[in-house]
Amino acid sequence: MNNDTEALYCIGCGSLIQSANPDELGYVPASALKNQIETKELYCKRCFRLRHYNEVTDVSLTDDDFLKILTQIGDTDALIVNVIDIFDFSGSIIPGIQRYVGKNPILMVGNKEDLLPKSLKRTKLKDWIRQSANIVGLRPVDVALVSAGQNHGINELLALIEKYRAGRDVYVVGVTNVGKSTLINQIIKQQTGITELITTSRFPGTTLDKIEIPLDDEHFLIDTPGIIHQHQMAHYLNGKELNIASPQKEIKPRVYQLNSGQTLFLGGLARFDYIFGEKDGIIVYADNNLNLHRTKLENADKLYENHVGELLQPPSKETLENLPKLVRFEFKVAQKSDLVFSGLGWITIPSGSVVAGWAPKGVAVTIRRAMI
Repeated sequence: MNNDTEALYCIGCGSLIQSANPDELGYVPASALKNQIETKELYCKRCFRLRHYNEVTDVSLTDDDFLKILTQIGDTDALIVNVIDIFDFSGSIIPGIQRYVGKNPILMVGNKEDLLPKSLKRTKLKDWIRQSANIVGLRPVDVALVSAGQNHGINELLALIEKYRAGRDVYVVGVTNVGKSTLINQIIKQQTGITELITTSRFPGTTLDKIEIPLDDEHFLIDTPGIIHQHQMAHYLNGKELNIASPQKEIKPRVYQLNSGQTLFLGGLARFDYIFGEKDGIIVYADNNLNLHRTKLENADKLYENHVGELLQPPSKETLENLPKLVRFEFKVAQKSDLVFSGLGWITIPSGSVVAGWAPKGVAVTIRRAMI
């Protein structure tokens, strides 16, 4: 915002115009602000790209901000479309969402299904998502599978939305990094002549905006800002490292025959200790480019200390100081299970095993029934 003028607001979303922080609401590059003032076309960068390129970008919220939005949705009569990342279910689920949205039905959408092996039957995957949702207290009316990035499954999703919304508004919710904005962009592209009808406005009582996509009966599909999920690995990596740690195409499972007392490093980002169990194949589901390194458990601490940022990458030496210290979680499993590193992947382990997973402090390491 210019110091010489009164406060200026985006005519698209109502955000206060500012040129200081590109990641905050209302940002307009200083070089473009003067021209916008002269033409009286004051759009923040986010709204400008929405109007001209059909690109939606996430606005990151604190937990408290997001809970306010969920509570407001709970006071409406609407269909809730909850987008999750299939590759990172535990890191993309919103705890307690059923409690906040009240009696409104939830349609769960598993995005990035193209990352999972084609050999995995999609009906089985839907059942797994539904059962996993039930475990955390969610009772979705249905489950849809899409790949927003590949524009796959969008028509099927729109048909389900039409089926379950029953003439009501639709709210799309999700945490950051699940591909929600990409999904919304694909929906926009499938609506003819929709660009000029898109409006952005602030939620009542907050400074947060929403994007309303008109439906055929004067109701709206409403995109809400994404909540920041602190347990995701993505918060500690730069763009180049994310390209290695976060899968961009179908995962090729990697099998290792491990004995008790062996360790497997996932770059320098995580560590898997096979403490006790029969010699068996453990299967790693992670980005195909992520370097895996096997060693003896007794040598693992020293190896990490001497080679993280070099042999064990990512992180690089330059970004190593941003990565919190690895924290250990131990599990004993009675059935075939997945040891999950939130946002990075998982390792399928045999029944009767004792294992430990290490991840940066703050990143979730959990155990679940095997997906595959």
